[in-house]
Parts: sequence; C-alpha cells; structure tokens
Amino acid sequence: MRPVQKASAVVGAAFLLVGVLGFIPGITTHYDELAPAGHSGALLLGLFSVSVLHNLVHLLFGVAGLLAARTTQFARAFLVVGGGIYVFLWVYGSAIGEHSDTNFLPVNTADNWLHLGLGAAMILLGIAVTVVERRRSSSPVN
Repeated sequence: MRPVQKASAVVGAAFLLVGVLGFIPGITTHYDELAPAGHSGALLLGLFSVSVLHNLVHLLFGVAGLLAARTTQFARAFLVVGGGIYVFLWVYGSAIGEHSDTNFLPVNTADNWLHLGLGAAMILLGIAVTVVERRRSSSPVN
C-alpha cells in the first residue's frame, strides 16, 4: 500500500468509528433525543450534534475511504474531494442557523469548526502525501 492509500484507509476507518460511536448511548449524550434528521438533542461526546442521518453520512464516508484506498488515484481523490465536501459543509453550517429548518444533518458550532479542520486536513494530507510520493519516485536511488 502506498502512503496515500494508507492515509485514505486511516481517514476512512476514523469516519467509520465516529459513525458507530454516534449510535452508542453514553458516548452520545441525550441519546433518547437522537432524531432521524434535522435538529437533534443528541451530542456525540457531549459536543457534536448528531442524528441518524449524520451518523450514516459518517459511515458512508468511512466505507468510501476504505474502498478508495484500493488505488492511489481514488485514495487521492477521496482525500481531496472529500476534504472539499467537508469545507463546503463548514460554509453551509456557518451560513445557516443551528435551529433552522435547513439544518438537516444537523450541525452545531462545534461540528462547523470540526468540519473546517477535517476538510483542510484531508485536502492537505492528499496533497502532501502526493508530493512526498512524487519526490521519492523521481529521486535517484542510493
């Protein structure tokens, strides 16, 4: 496995873990308020707003990351495009109100900042690992 594939697999596994944790009472506080979608009182780790839909999105991203890890091209695309999607979610979440009807995932302020950091990290990881791989492949063998 090349480094970009490993990165995709690690990010994918992290998304799977977060998706599963969102369905575990205790790890998700106010679990009895877990809504299918939209505003939900359930909070992953007592901080991040989650719903069934939000957890399913994490699970789908996790599966996508693991499947993308099969090839370097798809792994890189998962990291960069997936990161772009998370940056978009930051913009979207920042533009809507937390209790707005358009908050269908749902997201709160903690989610918004996490989405920005996660999106930026995924994009940078996809680019940095690619740069390192290309430098290694073009450098002379000692």
